[in-house]
Order: sequence, then C-alpha cells, then structure tokens
Amino acid sequence: MKIVAVSWRDLAHPSAGGAEVLMDRLLRGLAHRGHQVTLVCGGPVSDRGYEVVDAGGTYSQYLRAPWVCRSRFGNADVIIDTENGLPYFTPIWRRKPSICLVHHVHTDQWRTRFPAPAAAVCRFMETRVMPAVYRNRTFVAISRSTAADLQAIGLPAKNIRVIESGVDVPPGEIPEKSQVPLFVSLNRLVPHKRIHLLLEAWEIACSRIPGRLVVLGDGPQLEDLRRQAATIPRVEVLGRVSEGTKRRFLAESWAVVSAAHHEGWGMSVMEAAAVGSPTLATEAPGIRDSVVDGVTGVLIRASEEEIPRAFAESWIDLAEDGERRSRMGLAAYRRAAEFTWNRAIDRWLVVLEEVISSGTTDCQNQHVDSTATSRMSDLSLPIHEVRSTMNPWQEESRGSSRSPSS
Repeated sequence: MKIVAVSWRDLAHPSAGGAEVLMDRLLRGLAHRGHQVTLVCGGPVSDRGYEVVDAGGTYSQYLRAPWVCRSRFGNADVIIDTENGLPYFTPIWRRKPSICLVHHVHTDQWRTRFPAPAAAVCRFMETRVMPAVYRNRTFVAISRSTAADLQAIGLPAKNIRVIESGVDVPPGEIPEKSQVPLFVSLNRLVPHKRIHLLLEAWEIACSRIPGRLVVLGDGPQLEDLRRQAATIPRVEVLGRVSEGTKRRFLAESWAVVSAAHHEGWGMSVMEAAAVGSPTLATEAPGIRDSVVDGVTGVLIRASEEEIPRAFAESWIDLAEDGERRSRMGLAAYRRAAEFTWNRAIDRWLVVLEEVISSGTTDCQNQHVDSTATSRMSDLSLPIHEVRSTMNPWQEESRGSSRSPSS
C-alpha cells in the first residue's frame, strides 16, 4: 500500500508529544511491513527513516498540505488525515479513500488556547462542520472515550474504529522501586494537564509522605510551575529530560500521577505501567481507558475545586500501602504487555485494507468479505452508547481481589 499521513507536527518539533510518538511508531511499523509511507506535516522536520515533507508552519500547513498531497501524492492508496483540533478536510479535496485519526475531541480546550471569538469558530468547525464533511468517512479513535465524544458530536458509531496506542515493555523483571517515595508527573506543561493542581495536592500530602515529587515535561507553563513549586517542599520541576532519564524515573517511581482534564489515551500512564508503576489520577477521558480503577491504579472523582484535597488523601493512602502498590504495579505491568505496537499495527492494517478494498469513500457503501468483517468486529463500536462498555479488567476485579493473570 502507498500510505500518506497528514499531521500537525513531526517528532522533531520541540513541542512534540504523544500524538507524534504514535504517528512515528505507526509509520515505522507500516514501513517495516513493506508499505510505502510518507508524512506530510508542519515543520521543523527531520529524517525519520521514511519520507517526511515539510508543509509549512503551524497554521499555513492547513492550506499547503492539501496542495502537496494532490500534486505529489495523488496516487496514494489512502490518506490518514490527523485531527489535531481541526482536520485537513480531505473529503473536500480528495475523492479517493481517507481515514480521519482523532486523539481527542477538543471542545472545551479551545477557550484555553484562543480568545473567545476564535475559540467559538474553532469549536463550531470541530463539532458542526467536521461531522458534516466527514459523515461518510471512517474514523480511528485512540480510545473508547474519544469514540464516545465523536458520537456526541454527531458521528455514527458504525463509522468509528478504536485502536489504542502501543507501548514498549522492557525485557526482564519489573525494576526495583526507589527506596524512598518517588512520584512522577510526565506531561506537556499546558493548561489542560492541570499540573498546578498536582502541586497543590502534594503541598497537602507531603506533610505525611516523605520523598519527592518529580515533574517531567516541557511546555509554556514551565516557569510558572517552577515558581509555584519553589514554595513547596521536595518538588523538582525538571522540564524536558532525555529518554534514558525519563525511563529511569518511571522505573523507580512508586506511582505516576496525573490531574489532566482529558487525554486521548494515557500514553505516559502506559509507559509507567510497562515498568510496573501504578497510576494515581483524576478520572478523565483517556485516563479512564488506560487505567483500570482499583486494579492498575486509583482514579479520583472530584470537582476541580475539590481535587487538591481529594487527591492528597488518595496519595497518602497509596503511599502508606506498599502491598497495594505492588499488586497494582504488577497488574499494570501485565496489562501493558497486551498493548504492543505490533498489535496496534495489525489493527491499523485491518482498517486500512477495509477502506482501500471498499473502492469508495462512502462508509455506507463499503462492502468487505466475511473474513474482513470478522477481523473488524473487535475494532467497531457496539450499537449502544460506547460509555456503557465495561473494561473487562474492571469486570474481573469485581469478582476477585487478585491481580489479573497474564
């Protein structure tokens, strides 16, 4: 297959995050399987082992990328159109197959990024225009929460496939944890991650918990958070660190912590799970998909005003219960092993083949053979509301206090 992906950033961008990691691993995986892949995105870009085309700046790329795709890649079998708040509206300029990849629906996030009039326009484009333009195209959501949000803005469940991101599980045993309490936050330092609430919670909890909180990640709030942390005991806001340093902190951590308002899929949560570290987090879209509450971590349900105190209470409880942390860490490790990148690539190939073999861009007219239909069954959404679907790990935990078996 000749596959072109259109996305906002390359992994070389200084603000690259989980979305860029997913795209890079997807394209590398497809290339390794023998497919011809190209990434068209905003700069800066770098050599990734597959073709990368610089389509311009943060906003100009939305005008230039369609021209690049039509002029240079008009014979592509399929385009993966990545919605980073706004998609590239491929159905308007391409009649051949395309798939829209969505990490999360932004809705409330627009007001944190733009003045009210611009935010209202962006929200209208995402919640009204996009569903109309893409009404007959296939969507890939990276979690069931994202799939449910897509349904909420008017997209039919039958057009949505769910493919979670993969994670690398290091070989060997679960690493030894720090001798003293170590908690890690790994996120982009942007408003919707709500790191300031984590710091407020730690300020309450640290009187009962020795050790330290380490905040990893870069972003526009870095200096503000460092100023806030300067008045709180035993907090380090390190900013961007090397991949090796990140892995070491996750491996040694007692738990990874998150107060994010929403995620597409908790990639940092799964990275921690892959080294046997459980999660303590606020219950939120994406997080609830990657954490099985009471099994691989603890999810906190509270209003924003109540989060610091509620989070601190759960933090103290988890820090004081070593047996519980070990049990959750083992369950998280076993669950992470199920979410391999090979599994993700296999599922992507099913969807790509389905869309290409249909010979049409209209989901209503897609016809696939019985084998393809069977392979799609675990990717398609149920007819009923997605939010009602119980995580099978959670169902198991209701019947037993033991960690799920591998």
